[in-house]
Amino acid sequence: MIEETSLQEIAESEERFQLATYRKMPVAAARGRGAWLTASDGARYLDLYGGHAVAATGHCHPHVVQAIQEQAGELLFYSNLVYSETRARAAEHLARLAPNGLDKVFFCNSGTEANENAMRVARLATGREKVITFSGGFHGRTADSISATFLGKYRALGRPNVPGHVEAEFGDIASVERVADESVAAIMLEPVQSMAGVRVAGPEFYVALRELATERGISLIYDEVQTGVGRTGEWFFAGSTAGGGVAPDIITLAKALGSGVPVGACLINEQHASKIKENDLGTTFGGGMLAMAAVAATLEAIEADAMLENVRAVESYLRERLQEMPQVVRVRGLGFLLGIEFAEKAAGIHQSLLERRIITGTSSDPHVLRLLPPLCLKAEEVDLFVEELKGIV
Repeated sequence: MIEETSLQEIAESEERFQLATYRKMPVAAARGRGAWLTASDGARYLDLYGGHAVAATGHCHPHVVQAIQEQAGELLFYSNLVYSETRARAAEHLARLAPNGLDKVFFCNSGTEANENAMRVARLATGREKVITFSGGFHGRTADSISATFLGKYRALGRPNVPGHVEAEFGDIASVERVADESVAAIMLEPVQSMAGVRVAGPEFYVALRELATERGISLIYDEVQTGVGRTGEWFFAGSTAGGGVAPDIITLAKALGSGVPVGACLINEQHASKIKENDLGTTFGGGMLAMAAVAATLEAIEADAMLENVRAVESYLRERLQEMPQVVRVRGLGFLLGIEFAEKAAGIHQSLLERRIITGTSSDPHVLRLLPPLCLKAEEVDLFVEELKGIV
């Protein structure tokens, strides 16, 4: 029997040697299966947060694990200076799922890197510099991405900010029209604003954005780092009914794309891809074989296990169960990117759920509890969550 290291020992070691990032939960993750996380002390937690929306196929999906193990035994990595069957298979599968001709793929390492490269592609394609993003949007922590973020304290953390970033009001097309002049290269948005409290606009807003961008020669970028790869019950928010069927020029992805192996991507339409020359973009680790094996296996697992259908069915069931609770003001979002708005502040609810071994997330809206569970979450696990929630609020 393997002797477990105590939470205290692990925490003391991390705090001594690791630079501070987030305020951590008092949990030392050791193993995971499906929607369940097992801590170093053997306690099991229902994971409704998925490590920042990453564990889409569930923790340690057997098909993904097998693909990673097999690839690791063949070749861990080589750069884009060579061709790779593994990379070709991942890119082809991803492009096949993409809406309306976004069939060129650029692989990178993370969501913020995908957003940085998407903005660069838009600038190269249009010959312009400015980028419009939205109040409440979050796009990452690297220089250009954090400068594009107009949410709370985050943009200030990136000072001095990259110039040329312009703010508009999410859901308000008139505010976009006022700033979308001939100097604007791109309009970039999270189609569902997760960290802002899971905000979604009406379909007419996305349709109007597409029309405005086309009319004024502006690239339209959807940051689907969180909404992509099945989280809304569709492969992408782009092209969905909720988004008015709109296809942007570029979609950025990360989070769920590799089931936990770090990877990001840009999906780019032919019009924009045709403007990109060799050496305009580059990456050392992007497109590495281990990550590509994880991408291909992730997409295969979601299809084989009918996870999109599961997301839609279980979302409907969760909304139905939450109607039993008068303390719930409303449920925001789509699929498995949901924000439960309470009359009281959500921080205490989040903490009480954690004490009952259920992991959830908060947001910049103090009344909203966020759920970003694995796409394999079951109805009986929803029942467990709702019954525990009833005992708290």
